[in-house]
Amino acid sequence: MSRKSDHDVLIIGSGASGGMAAYTLTKLGLKCLMLDAGPPVDLDKSRVLRNVYDLPFRGFGEPGRFPHVTQASEFSANAWADERENPYTYDPGDPYYWVRVRMMGGKTLFWGRASWRLSDYEFKCKDHDGFGDNWPIQYSDLAPYYERVEPIFHVSGRKEGFPQLPDGNVTLDETKDSESVKRFEAACQRAGVPTTKQRRSQGTLASSLNLLLPDAIATGNLQIVSNAVVREITLDKNTGKAAGVHFVDRISKREYYVPVGKALYLGASCLETTRILLNSGIANSSGVLGHYLFDQFYVKGTVQAIVPEAKGGNAPRGLMGGGGYIVRFRNLKEKSKDFIRGYALDFGSGGTPGPHLLPTYGEAMWKQLADLRGSGFNMTTMGEVLPRKEHFVRINRNVKDAWGIPVLHIHQKYTDNEFAMAKDAANTMEELCKSAGFEVLTKHWQMVPPGESIHELGTCRMGNDPKTSVLNAHNQSHDVKNLFVTDGSCFVSGGAQNPTLTMLALTMRASEYLANQMRTQSL
Repeated sequence: MSRKSDHDVLIIGSGASGGMAAYTLTKLGLKCLMLDAGPPVDLDKSRVLRNVYDLPFRGFGEPGRFPHVTQASEFSANAWADERENPYTYDPGDPYYWVRVRMMGGKTLFWGRASWRLSDYEFKCKDHDGFGDNWPIQYSDLAPYYERVEPIFHVSGRKEGFPQLPDGNVTLDETKDSESVKRFEAACQRAGVPTTKQRRSQGTLASSLNLLLPDAIATGNLQIVSNAVVREITLDKNTGKAAGVHFVDRISKREYYVPVGKALYLGASCLETTRILLNSGIANSSGVLGHYLFDQFYVKGTVQAIVPEAKGGNAPRGLMGGGGYIVRFRNLKEKSKDFIRGYALDFGSGGTPGPHLLPTYGEAMWKQLADLRGSGFNMTTMGEVLPRKEHFVRINRNVKDAWGIPVLHIHQKYTDNEFAMAKDAANTMEELCKSAGFEVLTKHWQMVPPGESIHELGTCRMGNDPKTSVLNAHNQSHDVKNLFVTDGSCFVSGGAQNPTLTMLALTMRASEYLANQMRTQSL
């Protein structure tokens, strides 16, 4: 590619951050060039219906292809990053599940669409409990951008007035709850535990691919280069600004160079962004690039209960179905003696418990499963993980990916604070289910491995002090003035809320700041 630039901004990544950057900047009249490591998505060609016996491995998947991607199956194998081509390393005793999507639209093609706002319990977390660091912004700085992002993604939900979960600019969800859900919510209310409807983006597909990129392309200001695997960013020796990007064509493996233009927007996803910066050897005068890795821990099936009136297929109409969300209730006014911060839970009515949860086998198991069909009530815990400097990523130069680029070594594990939180959630939910008149079949607090929630955060954190952070309050690099980062790597803390809506709002805010800086020639 030419070393001359006919674009104003180079964007790396096409997911939540890259897509919103393109959406915002192109509408402000800026010419953008986007690089993405994956292929374009053609839903007509990429999706077909196949019988399991037509698949080479009969639905079980090719061994070694996705050892850490529990979400993958042979039916969706073309959607996830092949770990044989995209390896990474970790200490054997501390596994990390790095889940990646290399297709246009990124992980927004598969996100659960939960669209919660963060609050000042997260943005000003240190003020609240003394641990860690505050963000360099507060809720009021981001609220106007949440307000504008939510309609783009057609978010629905309820407005409850919870200070720990700010209301959104949503389409009101006025659907009625089933009787089992009402009973559970009544038990929660008696215990002082807040609940609400799910708040999520509507539509089968609510992604950058169909909600952001088409509008950006329609402006005539966006050009996209697919299958571009970025190797490194280079700086101008005279100005210290980002000058160009070296990338490898995913298919041909030819090397290319493209100039940055006036600014570089890096939104390759949390760990991939940090990998690019570390391999480039830039933006790290603070020494904290790669540190403070965290996510949100998940406990799947924290409690599996049974609604007794639904057993034996006797559930009356309106008893079962639906679900909701338990809002964080710990460590708001009263402090827990066992842990800081808090957790939230999804709960759902209906479904049948898995056979692994039953104390029987053979014919007795099948009879019990038939009796319990459709009577289940279950929940999943999502808990806040504390950012710690000793949880980090670094470059492992002894291992390279299929394009010859050194990979990440990832070190993160859960600590006593997370374990205490998970145990509290299981015990509390057991009590609430019993209070609702449900039969508790099983409970546990075994978390999935770090990374499996696909909510990896941190490693390129924001902050006011260039000595302790990588980015400023507008997601601009302290060291490289024309470099901006707004994916999950910029987070200082994460709460229990899904992070995508916050990434979108941060990106819109930073993109408008970038455009203004370019107008005033401040870059």
